[in-house]
Amino acid sequence: MNVATPPSGSTPTLEDVARAAGVSRATVSRVINGIRNVDPAIQEVVRQAVAATGYVPNQAARSLVTRRAGVVALVVSGASGEEPGEPSPGQVFTDPFFGRVAAGIIGFLRPQGIHPILMFADDAETRTQVLTYLRQGNADGALLVSTHAEDPLPRLLADAGLPAVLFARPAEPIPISYVDVEHRAGARLAADHLVSRGCRRVATITGPPSLPAAQARLAGFRDAMAVHGHPYIPCAEGNFTYHSGEAAMERLLAGHPDLDGVFAANDVMAQAALFVLRHRGLRVPEDVAVIGFDDSSVAAASRPALTTVRHPVEDMAAEMARLLLAQVDRPELPATSIIFDPALVVRESA
Repeated sequence: MNVATPPSGSTPTLEDVARAAGVSRATVSRVINGIRNVDPAIQEVVRQAVAATGYVPNQAARSLVTRRAGVVALVVSGASGEEPGEPSPGQVFTDPFFGRVAAGIIGFLRPQGIHPILMFADDAETRTQVLTYLRQGNADGALLVSTHAEDPLPRLLADAGLPAVLFARPAEPIPISYVDVEHRAGARLAADHLVSRGCRRVATITGPPSLPAAQARLAGFRDAMAVHGHPYIPCAEGNFTYHSGEAAMERLLAGHPDLDGVFAANDVMAQAALFVLRHRGLRVPEDVAVIGFDDSSVAAASRPALTTVRHPVEDMAAEMARLLLAQVDRPELPATSIIFDPALVVRESA
């Protein structure tokens, strides 16, 4: 396609694109604003003309037409650090899990010219700020990562009819879309692998019992071990943090010094368990095999490298963003859930 580019130094306009594409200004506007009643062949010609002229749509003007902000809110709810087990905002930025969520969301949204804005909602005032921000149209919807089971924000979003998608199954039935992994199946993979290695005195470090994911991982592990003839599995509660994993591993060794296998409900606690075992002079996996859950960045970096259940966080986060944009485009769509399959990643620790 031969395109007459604008004079050097001038800013390309909608008229320049229309002239280059050989279509009307109105047609160019419809293509740029994503209005679907344009022939695909013409859409492609217009996109080529946009690329050739270097035209950049005015986001403010585009928003007036599409009634879209081109922004979504990534909301971390409950990150106050005031309650035991709850992360602080500072921990959010260093936790591998939250980094993986953000990476998956950004990777999906960036090619579409949509940007996430990070918001924290840890009390009634900040929850109200999130709701107001969305109601005023400053963001097209919310991608919500909730850190505690009693969080009221998912229901507030659903009751307000605001587009929102939740990472992980809500603790109570709420008409809100969410993505999750099959936690029970992942825990069964861990149990099966420990038994296949010959482990007979197995224990587990759990997450907070109020969280559905922690409940499911514990239940799946216990069920699988029962199938293998182990009706009782000692457990010590953690809260998904390193220090809680250390303390839990110490308690398990105090009560069961002869254990030979440990399943920790996330990689960070598993890494802490490795430290405690090494400090006690126990070899991993020769004396005690250890399996985590998540396959986060700490898993491969641990010494020994951590066998873990892969939790496809980046893919799940991208699916969150896809579901949200579909909901924004078609508000009549019902709430839906997407459940991902886990996989065992075998490394050196088990």
